[in-house]
Amino acid sequence: MLDIAIIGAGPAGLATALRLHQKGFRPKIYEAAPELKPLGVGIDIKVYGTKEVTELGLLEEFQKISVEAKDSIFYTGYGQEIFAEKCGKHIGYDHEQRFVHRGRFQFMLLDAVKQRLGEESITLGARCKSFAQDADGVTITFEDGTTARHDVLLGIDGIHSVVKKQLHPEATRTHYSGVAMYRGVTVMPAYGNGGMILHIGDPIRQGSLIVYPIANDEDENGNQLINWVCEQQGKPKGLEDWNVRVSPDEIAHVFDDVSLDFLDVNAMIRNAREVYVYPLIDNDPLDQWSFGRVSLVGDAAHAMYPRGGNGVCQALVDARVVADKLATIADPVEALKAYEAERREFVNRLVIANRGEGPEVIRRMVEERSGGQPFDHIDNVIPRQEVEDLFMEYHRKAGMKRPDDAKTALKEVFTEDNSRRVAAKADIR
Repeated sequence: MLDIAIIGAGPAGLATALRLHQKGFRPKIYEAAPELKPLGVGIDIKVYGTKEVTELGLLEEFQKISVEAKDSIFYTGYGQEIFAEKCGKHIGYDHEQRFVHRGRFQFMLLDAVKQRLGEESITLGARCKSFAQDADGVTITFEDGTTARHDVLLGIDGIHSVVKKQLHPEATRTHYSGVAMYRGVTVMPAYGNGGMILHIGDPIRQGSLIVYPIANDEDENGNQLINWVCEQQGKPKGLEDWNVRVSPDEIAHVFDDVSLDFLDVNAMIRNAREVYVYPLIDNDPLDQWSFGRVSLVGDAAHAMYPRGGNGVCQALVDARVVADKLATIADPVEALKAYEAERREFVNRLVIANRGEGPEVIRRMVEERSGGQPFDHIDNVIPRQEVEDLFMEYHRKAGMKRPDDAKTALKEVFTEDNSRRVAAKADIR
């Protein structure tokens, strides 16, 4: 049985350890931090990510710490609805879409690793400095001068990956979007049905605001923990630390024009428990992940803009595929090649696609066509079918073809006051 080393105890590294354990391996995890803390804010686990969590045997634990996504709704900068679609099982997928705090998700995986592989499977304060491989294995050297010998090394150490820097010394983090992300969380009463992700604002006049709940009963008074992300153009790119805190007053005024009857956007931002700012950056796609007995997984292989929840979810898929290849192909070098062959091209396309606006482009299109003014009815601005086609294509690119794709048509039905459109699916097979 192969002796496998994992560099990094983030969600991707922990999920890979669990997948390898399912295949009979007992990997060893080395983490640079002397202590793990539940850091970060919200992440959106898409249906295919929940499928991976379910196959890890952690669905029940995941449901306890997360919020089920029910609706995804797009609004203009004035709060007028553009488009709405159901999420997860509510639109017909086999699995739920769920929102969760990144740190709590990581610790759920950490607890599972400790229970299944033992606490000795993780070594903290072990910062990888370099590695050297030969025909029989890989020797890892840590910054304290100690070494470790393993058959295979998986670099799962994130966007600042030490393993990647040795494999790709010429690779630089060249792509800065010119956008700063303000990420905050607010403890407040649930809005809407308690499971809505809101896409608010226009990229021309205001920037973008994404809002979704990531924990229920956060304070034992029934309030939810609400995650929100605001994108602003023209901010400096020098800050590359997720832990830079700022005042919510920097951005609360940006959404003064938003009027929603179920959510006070300005109060949500101003009452934030914490707010962080970070430049929206990614890595250029790599032309190779696997080098002999060493390979990259997760953000180390394909760091992408944190849009649409695909970063963590794609890492969960990586974990499954690399474990399967190592378990079914006797030669580890060939196994890692097979893992890369299955994953790299697809994920690289997603990295590039994420540099665009994705489904968020709909708000810019409406802003341009409406001249930045409120409208009487969305159909006067953009045809329903054009919107449907755009969202169908987004689902396909992310590898989660919508259940009604090419099988159903939309029949328009209206509520009594014609103020809200409901999509009723009519089977046309």
